[in-house]
Amino acid sequence: MKIVKIANGQGFWGDSVDAPKALIEYGKIDYLTLDYLAEVTLSIMQRQKIKNNDKGYASDFIDLISENFELIVSNKIKIVTNAGGVNPEKCKEKIIDIAEKHKKSIKVAIIKGDDIFSKIEEFSKQGEKFSNLYSGNDFELIKENVYSANVYIDSFSIAEALSSGADIVICGRASDPGLVVGPCIYEFGWSRDDFNKLASATVAGHI
Repeated sequence: MKIVKIANGQGFWGDSVDAPKALIEYGKIDYLTLDYLAEVTLSIMQRQKIKNNDKGYASDFIDLISENFELIVSNKIKIVTNAGGVNPEKCKEKIIDIAEKHKKSIKVAIIKGDDIFSKIEEFSKQGEKFSNLYSGNDFELIKENVYSANVYIDSFSIAEALSSGADIVICGRASDPGLVVGPCIYEFGWSRDDFNKLASATVAGHI
């Protein structure tokens, strides 16, 4: 029977680094997932990026990788995270810089497409209403106060990134259980019709 060990070491942006450090050093795991995002977090990151195009991701993720890089590599731990926030490209650059400093070659994949903040006007012109699901209120009432807009990244995209040989997968708005579901899809070869298995991985990801 195939066993894949997946552990989560992060619950939110600014969470303690003690748990992921311990898992990297002692966990004997195959995957480490790190969840940094909430709706308000994305708004903060988007405002950071507007002010400085080099910002907009979870900077403490970079610190975690920098401080534990050699152990991550030697223990052969793959990492899946949504630390990319609204700037996964810049987040990837920082990780590549760390690898180069250690004179190691690793594969880092990014998954983007979730950030639709700059496309809201375009979608509106195409007929998308963005009406409030509960009240039905028109989007125009709050349009000027919107600081971020994201759709969720598909877990099958995470699986695809892993199948390309990625050691670290950096996402934008992937859900916390989705970070676990992706590796399961990749490792066990699940399809979109494997509803019970996907549901089980989703529950495991929440726990």
